[in-house]
Amino acid sequence: MTKTLTTLVSCTIIAMLTGCTLGPDYVRPRTPAHDTEAFDNLPSSWKETKIAENVEPWWQRFADPVTADLVTIALKNNNDIKAAAARVLESEQMLNQAHGVRLPSVSYSASRYRGKSVFASPAGSSSFLATNYSHDLSVSYMVDLFGKLKRAEQAALQELYATESARQALTHAIVAQVVSLRTQIATLQRLTSIAEATIISRQQTLDTVDRRYNEGLVNSVEIYLARENLAAAKSSIPQLRQSLALTQNSLDVLLGRSPGSSDELAETLPDLPDLSPIPSGLPVDLLDRRPDLMQAEFRLAAATERIGISIAQMLPDFTLTASGGYRSESFRLLTATENQVYSAAVALAAPIFQGGRLKAGIEAAKARTEQAAANYASTVLNALREVEDALISEKFLHQRLTELQYRFDQAKKAETLSRQRYSEGVGSLLLVLETERRSIISQNELVSVKSELWLNRIKLFLALGGDWQLPTDTNEDQTNESNGTPTVSAENLQE
Repeated sequence: MTKTLTTLVSCTIIAMLTGCTLGPDYVRPRTPAHDTEAFDNLPSSWKETKIAENVEPWWQRFADPVTADLVTIALKNNNDIKAAAARVLESEQMLNQAHGVRLPSVSYSASRYRGKSVFASPAGSSSFLATNYSHDLSVSYMVDLFGKLKRAEQAALQELYATESARQALTHAIVAQVVSLRTQIATLQRLTSIAEATIISRQQTLDTVDRRYNEGLVNSVEIYLARENLAAAKSSIPQLRQSLALTQNSLDVLLGRSPGSSDELAETLPDLPDLSPIPSGLPVDLLDRRPDLMQAEFRLAAATERIGISIAQMLPDFTLTASGGYRSESFRLLTATENQVYSAAVALAAPIFQGGRLKAGIEAAKARTEQAAANYASTVLNALREVEDALISEKFLHQRLTELQYRFDQAKKAETLSRQRYSEGVGSLLLVLETERRSIISQNELVSVKSELWLNRIKLFLALGGDWQLPTDTNEDQTNESNGTPTVSAENLQE
């Protein structure tokens, strides 16, 4: 038995050393990002610099402690994030399974058999009872001559990376929703405050009209107009509070809470922070930063590995097996030398005719790879568009904000002056109502555009795969402290 096992081990080692891997190796395909050196529409104040080693959580760039607390709660309690983490654990175990197939399989069995047998003959029939004991140790190993098992393990590894990237992408999306809802709530709170201040202002206008009416200076039409103006302001409050409650419910669900169970958030957000500098050559680096791009690339790599699996299925499988143990009718003599049994086998199984099924499998694997490559290229294009869209929106929203601020200032001056003139009896009520209307419209629009800037900043962070905390000093000896976690590139993961 020792000689047989030695021969079997020798054959295994030779087969492992002489084995080959079939099919193409993954190479990152060329995409439009390779032809893009930098994004357009970058403000002149943004400077070129290298990407920092560590990436801070981009939501902290909003400098709002309430937002940071909400994100922390969401990362801990959100059910979608928990499900994504469980999918990562599942992929890890599938990788372990794929690796385990490449190793020898060892099993042990022990049994006791007792049975009655009957023998018939011309002289009659006879029967007897028999008892047998056995225990065996068997070893089986499939030699990966053509790399089928290795390709399967590599495909499982790429799927694990893709699943982890999907978890990161989902985390970014959940965080973006939390920050967006926080921004919407703050905006609705500001609009509600403006509406409440408007009610006070229009009540004052009504009091002035009422006083002048009692003095006989105006007719009843102006009373009706002033009352309608006040009622219009009051009617906006329920709508704003309804929107605020619904938005708060959506935020509660993201935080893993029962809708309507959380307290009202702080009313205001700080001023919008300045953007951090955007590094040059960003589109190429974007491939290693955005989780959705990493996911698409890992899916493509996994599909490429499966081509080799399909090719290897057309070739022979080489399996080595060996077993040894004891058989005896007596338990006391079960381990006696004369009751020893063993076997060894070398099996070669090759497909001869499968009706074209295996060849079709190869073509199908190639087609799936082409699909994954097209999806990857489409994801890259979409990523470039999202960054360009966010940069363009950033530029024009700032321009619009400047004009709206000027508009609001002028409208407020006109409202103040018209009120003063009307109270002095030298102006008309219609002019007062018109200036009030213009003032409230411009103020609400100003708040809405500021909210759009916040929401667009969120889109920009998502498009860039996060934010970079860049050093202001070019001295290489200085280090940039960061509370974030280091990013992992596709090349690092593949290593």
